[in-house]
Amino acid sequence: MTTTNLLEFDLDGLAAFCERLGEKRFRATQLFRWIHQRGASDFDAMSDLAKSLREKLKGCAHVRALPVVSEHVSSDGTVKWLFDVGDGNAVESVFIPEDDRGTLCISSQAGCAVGCRFCSTGHQGFSRNLTTGEIIAQLWFAEHSLRKRLRADERVISNVVMMGMGEPLQNYSALVPALKAMLDDHGYGLSRRRVTVSTSGVVPMIDRLGNDCPVALAVSLHAPNDPLRDNLVPLNRKYPLAELLEACNRYLEHAPRDFITFEYCMLDGVNDQPEHAEELIRLVKPGGRVGVRCKFNLIPFNPFPASGLLRSPQNRVLAFAKVLGDAGIVTTVRKTRGDDIDAACGQLAGDVKDRTRAAERMAKQRTIPIKPEA
Repeated sequence: MTTTNLLEFDLDGLAAFCERLGEKRFRATQLFRWIHQRGASDFDAMSDLAKSLREKLKGCAHVRALPVVSEHVSSDGTVKWLFDVGDGNAVESVFIPEDDRGTLCISSQAGCAVGCRFCSTGHQGFSRNLTTGEIIAQLWFAEHSLRKRLRADERVISNVVMMGMGEPLQNYSALVPALKAMLDDHGYGLSRRRVTVSTSGVVPMIDRLGNDCPVALAVSLHAPNDPLRDNLVPLNRKYPLAELLEACNRYLEHAPRDFITFEYCMLDGVNDQPEHAEELIRLVKPGGRVGVRCKFNLIPFNPFPASGLLRSPQNRVLAFAKVLGDAGIVTTVRKTRGDDIDAACGQLAGDVKDRTRAAERMAKQRTIPIKPEA
């Protein structure tokens, strides 16, 4: 008999599911806490649920994470998991530990259809959207496996960024319930300021997100003018810079932060010259071409053969940052994390397909190559 994975629901969805079982909403709240706060998957362990409800759930529901194909731990403590999502597809998630936070980078699609030149995931192509359950399962698994490993009683993951494989806003119907589960005080209780959706610029969906579930917004900008951005981010041909930045300004009316983060991948000789920085200033400063309250995050490019691109030298990155900073624009240079395990920005999905085929072979042997917990 087909059963329902309860990771597919935000709290409202789970309440509707419980109502169909003849149960009241407070039972859904109890169940939601067990699943997300405690990481429980065994209904018998949910001791404050009525025995009658536990028996009902056993017959129609389950709580199941994605199968883990592999796990890699970087020398800097970054952890990358490869999850099998079936039919030869796999997605990756990355946990980045820092002194004051723990950030999980989550995928929203298997592959990506946007096709940005500097992104290895885009060169893989697009397979399919993930379901809400497949999105939230990455957080569910990472949070509770890390708690066990670190022997932590409290939350390990304080920040979530939808910056893994895929364009989140092209999977909107699955994204929003997953965000709501992350934000819910009965779930992960994350602040809206600490959940970030990164988009390459799907303008209509930026507007919808601002109305439906405003969280922090990061926009993959990467160029100061339309001809260059058309080449680097093909979606710009549909939603050019002026439209995109106007959507950013509309989003700020709802956003939990008072600025938009613009991500800017530094490409040697392509978009990293002082004149590019000056053009960005004219684009985003008040009174400029469009003007938007923002900060810039300059990202070192992680080269891969199919791109034909190279990383900007560090001195040029710092000079670029200084031009922006001198104009009063808050600018940071992202530190590369996890590049020794292909977990750095733009590197996800490096050899996902080969590893997925390997996982399928090993699944027949009922084994998964995951490193033992410390």
